[in-house]
Amino acid sequence: MTSNELIRLSEAALQHLPGKIGQPAYDRALVKTGIVHLGIGAFHRAHQAVYTDAVLASGDKRWGILGVSLRSGDTRDALEPQDGLYTVAIRDGGGDSFRVIGSLGKVLVAPEDPQAVLSAMIDPNVRIVSLTVTEKGYCYSPATASLDENHPDIAHDLAHPASPRSAIGFVVEALARRRHDGTAPFTLLSCDNLPANGETLERVVTRFAELRDPGLAQFIRDEVAFPSTMVDRIVPATTDADRATVSEALGLVDAWPIMTEPFTQWVVEDRFPTGRPAWESVGVTFVDDVDAFELMKLRLLNGSHSTLAYLGYLAGHETVSDVMKADGFNNLVESMMDEEITPTLPQLPGFDLGTYKAQLRERFRNPALRHRTWQIAMDGSQKLPQRLLNTIRKRLEQEQSFDRLALGVAGWMRYATGIDENGRPIEVRDPLAAEFRLRTAGKTVAADLLEAYLGLDQIFGEDLPKNDRFRRTVGQALEKLLVLGAARTVAELAA
Repeated sequence: MTSNELIRLSEAALQHLPGKIGQPAYDRALVKTGIVHLGIGAFHRAHQAVYTDAVLASGDKRWGILGVSLRSGDTRDALEPQDGLYTVAIRDGGGDSFRVIGSLGKVLVAPEDPQAVLSAMIDPNVRIVSLTVTEKGYCYSPATASLDENHPDIAHDLAHPASPRSAIGFVVEALARRRHDGTAPFTLLSCDNLPANGETLERVVTRFAELRDPGLAQFIRDEVAFPSTMVDRIVPATTDADRATVSEALGLVDAWPIMTEPFTQWVVEDRFPTGRPAWESVGVTFVDDVDAFELMKLRLLNGSHSTLAYLGYLAGHETVSDVMKADGFNNLVESMMDEEITPTLPQLPGFDLGTYKAQLRERFRNPALRHRTWQIAMDGSQKLPQRLLNTIRKRLEQEQSFDRLALGVAGWMRYATGIDENGRPIEVRDPLAAEFRLRTAGKTVAADLLEAYLGLDQIFGEDLPKNDRFRRTVGQALEKLLVLGAARTVAELAA
C-alpha cells in the first residue's frame, strides 16, 4: 500500500498501529491542560513533550500541553487532523525506533487569534508556560542579554499590550490578567539555548513589564519563578524522505514526524511554586543551580556544532556526519574541546567530562541523523556570543590561545557574506542578514570584512573589537579561509 492509500494518523487510527510502535499508554480524553508552550517547533516535540508524555503515562493527567505557534500555522495544519499526535523516530547506526506522542493537544496560531492564546494562558489550571522560541524570539540583544527596546515587535506590544505579537508580550499580558483576576501566576520555563536562560527570560520580561507598568514589574519580581534549564537533543529538520519512512513503519500517514537521536538530557532548577510534573521520574535531573551544566553544553556541544556547521558548509559538506568524516575536522573539534573549551568550564564534581566529550563526537558522527550544516548555521548572529565569543573572552582573560575558536568565528564571517567558495549564493537565514549584505558588499579582503563585522556591537559588544589579540587572531583565520578555503585550512590546523 502506498502512502497515498494510507489513512492519516489520528486518535481513532491508533488501533491500527503495529505492535512494535509505541503509543500513548493513557486515555487522552482525561488529560487536562497544565502547560502552555510557546514556540511549538521540532525541538520541543522531540524533548519536553516526550518527557511529559511519559509523566502522563504514569497516571498524572494534569500536565497536557497546549502548543502555540507565534508565526505560521504550519504545525497546527499538520497536527490538527492528527488530534495532536505525531511520531518521534529515534535514529542511529543500528536502525530506527518509533513512538507516537500524545502529550500535545491543541495548537493555536497566535497571529490568527491572540485572544485565544491569552485565554489559554490565564486558565487557572495552567501552572507552567514554557518556551522554545530560539534566541531571536526573546527580542533581546545577545551581546548584553537585555531587552531590545527598539525591536519592532516590542514597540508594537508596548503600544498594543492587549494584542501582542512577541512571546514576551504574550507572557506579560497574561501575567497582568492573572494578577487582575487574582489567579496565581504561572512559572516561566525557558528551554532555549541561552546562557542562564531563566535569568535572561526574567530580565527581558521584567524590563518589558517595567516599561508598561512598574507595579506589574514588581509583582513579577516578587511572585513569578524563572527556573533555568539545560536541554540537549539533536533534532534535524524533517524531510519528505523521513515522512515516507515513518509512514511505512506506522502503516499510517504522519504529516509532521520528528527525527532525533537516542541521546536526550534535561537539567532543571527546581523552582515551581505552583507545582510541576514529576519529570524526575522519567529521567530529568533537578538541581539547585544549572549554570555549570548549561555552560558545559553551550560551549562544548553548541560551540563545536556551530564551528562544524560553518566550516563544514564552506568545505562542501551537507551534514555534520559528513563533516566529521572529512580530513581534519574530528581532530579540530577534539582539540578545540580539550585545549580551548574545557579550561574555561567550572568544576562538575562527579561528572565525567571526558566521557561526555567522547559522546558528543560520537553523536556528531551519527550517520542516520543527517543534521544539515545549513540548518545549524541559521541565526548565527544570535548564537555566536553564547557559543563561541564568551568562551574566547574567557581565554583572553586566562591569557591563553584560542586559534580553533577563532577559526569558528571566522567561518561564520565567511559564511555570512552569502557567497560560498565557488562563487555561488548562500541562503543566509539570520535576523541581521540584510545588514550583513550591506556591510560586506564589495569587500573581499580579510581586513575589510573583519572591520565590517566588528562594527556589529550587538554581536561582538564593545570589548572584543578593541582587543588586539582578538582582532589579530580572528583576522588571520579569516585570511586563511579566503586564501586556502575551509577544507585546507582545517586540515592544516589539525595536522
